[in-house]
Amino acid sequence: MVVKRVGVWSFAKMASLIYAIIGFIVGVIIAFVSLLGALGAAAHEVPFLGAILGAGAIFILPIFYGLVGLIIGGLVGLVYNALAGVVGGIELELE
Repeated sequence: MVVKRVGVWSFAKMASLIYAIIGFIVGVIIAFVSLLGALGAAAHEVPFLGAILGAGAIFILPIFYGLVGLIIGGLVGLVYNALAGVVGGIELELE
């Protein structure tokens, strides 16, 4: 079985979801590191500003990564379809 063509929109949606999940994981890590930094900066004037911005990363990064994944996924789908016609696509062996 050879994949000669992919649905660009479905490929872009799947890439967007995968990138959004990665963005959430990165956002959680940034929030955790920011919280640790805020706890260590208790002597400064605004110790929890970093923690608030870090917590915002949990919401902002999945959206940003998801949009980037949608754009990149669409472009990759288009390029795959163009190149699969030239080189023959990806061969799959299924049982």
